[in-house]
Amino acid sequence: MPLIQTIAPEEATGELAELYATIIAARGNVSNSAQLFSISPELLRHQLSFIGYYMNHPTLSMPLLAAIRIMVSSAEECRFCIDFNTGMLVNMAGWTLDQVAAMRQDPKTANLPEREVAMLLLAIKAIRLSHSINEDDLNALRAMDWEDKDIFDAVNHAARMLASDIMLNTFKVEND
Repeated sequence: MPLIQTIAPEEATGELAELYATIIAARGNVSNSAQLFSISPELLRHQLSFIGYYMNHPTLSMPLLAAIRIMVSSAEECRFCIDFNTGMLVNMAGWTLDQVAAMRQDPKTANLPEREVAMLLLAIKAIRLSHSINEDDLNALRAMDWEDKDIFDAVNHAARMLASDIMLNTFKVEND
């Protein structure tokens, strides 16, 4: 039970009930993480839009995005997000649990193409040491045919994951 009052799907009305219906249509249920946002349907709407954007991202693959989320969540010790994204990599991308564990120990070993590993490493660096990012870091990615929009989107994804981890950890949201 989270520390903050949330609204269960069966108790939702108005806009929240509509947002929950969208979630149920996509996933089959309303996760505890989505229910955390029930206190602010406006923010839930924004969160769903954010998720939708990255689910259909034209250049950042699902495994890369899930790897970014796992690495950010590992540093924040957000079990909910680590477990959810590990499940995505195992069930949807064909990774093994050993591959996920190896990446968490050393992200350079991520089961991704070399250019995606480079993007993963930049996203991690941006979250942990943002002041140390310099033009050389970006030029290295540009040399691998990443565009500035891709770099921006990857760092934004990592930053938003950090915010989500903070919210889930603060309010003690349990795994589904």
